[in-house]
Amino acid sequence: MKQDFLSHIADTLSAIERDGLYKRERLITGPQSGRITVGGPEGERQMVNLCANNYLGLADHPEIRQAAREALDEYGFGMASVRFICGTQTLHRELEQAIASYLGKDDAILFAACFDANGGLFEPLLGEEDAIVSDSLNHASIIDGVRLSKARRLRYAQGDMDELETRLREADAGGARFKLIVTDGVFSMDGHIARLPDICALADRYGALVAVDDCHATGHLGPEGRGTPALTGTAGRVDIVTGTLGKTLGGAMGGFIAAAQPVVDLLRQRARPYLFSNSLAPAVAAGSLKAIGIARKADDRRARLSSHAARFRAGLGKAGFTLLPGETPIIPVMLGDAVLAQRMAAALDERGIYVAGFFYPVVPQGKARIRTQMSAALDGRDIEFAIDAFTDAGRSLGII
Repeated sequence: MKQDFLSHIADTLSAIERDGLYKRERLITGPQSGRITVGGPEGERQMVNLCANNYLGLADHPEIRQAAREALDEYGFGMASVRFICGTQTLHRELEQAIASYLGKDDAILFAACFDANGGLFEPLLGEEDAIVSDSLNHASIIDGVRLSKARRLRYAQGDMDELETRLREADAGGARFKLIVTDGVFSMDGHIARLPDICALADRYGALVAVDDCHATGHLGPEGRGTPALTGTAGRVDIVTGTLGKTLGGAMGGFIAAAQPVVDLLRQRARPYLFSNSLAPAVAAGSLKAIGIARKADDRRARLSSHAARFRAGLGKAGFTLLPGETPIIPVMLGDAVLAQRMAAALDERGIYVAGFFYPVVPQGKARIRTQMSAALDGRDIEFAIDAFTDAGRSLGII
């Protein structure tokens, strides 16, 4: 490999390090849970985990592990194929039908991840005669998926319904054949819930379709955990839901799109991430099926999750931290500076709290933060321990 190219890469990495933006991975030596075991130079230690997407605490649930184990024995380790060649087992269709039933749609289609689902959604369905109107804070996977489409791309400021209406008018003025509004259901870095009733009302007024990425909601928000459309009373109006099996629903991997039958059928024919990616491993499919069944009945876990979020938010607010308002288990602690966010994460690590600093390009410049996430796998002692650790670390760094 050319040395000048490697030198260029090394300079880029040095600049990332110098700007305080370098990301380092830590090694977890056991299963994902509310308390995790983390390896390091001085050996293993137990920490309270406040940065997992494990909202209902199902990532290490014994029934899910058993379902995956049984599928491994019955169906094998992997499919070694894409779906349309020889990669579709009965498990895959059972899981797709369970997702569709859960979300009130005709059918669902599985992907290796929701990043792939969003990447494959737009290009097969919309062409250059159409327009996609996207929230400015949508997930990177939506942004990339929209870019792959030939449709006209319009953007509105996060949650700004006046600007959304302006963009819909622009699409009409441009002669758009079909219009699709796409939004996160819960914005992952801020924890805000999309204004779906207002979005759907505008969609009705302007004859637009609505797509929602519900990765940070499916399983723990709304009745039976059926996500933000169910939470906001718009489930019957939202046309397309994309989501993941890698967060609340077992925490493994895999994504999906749930929609009307013709939409799903066309995606099976033309969605490139679906056509050219291996099928989900049988154990993942079986474990995810079990996770959906558990999530639908998990009102006790949802209540515990909500209680933890309220308790933690109140504790940090009382201590003097700057928090973004919200009603989800995502509670961002705003610090502004990337280096300070890294220092705060390190200080919390020393105090037994596992968190990560988030900074550009994951969030805008000057909006660095510690994004905390509650889990039903935590207990009340964990929450109090975390509040005390944040307070002590914040005082030591002069943040509060």
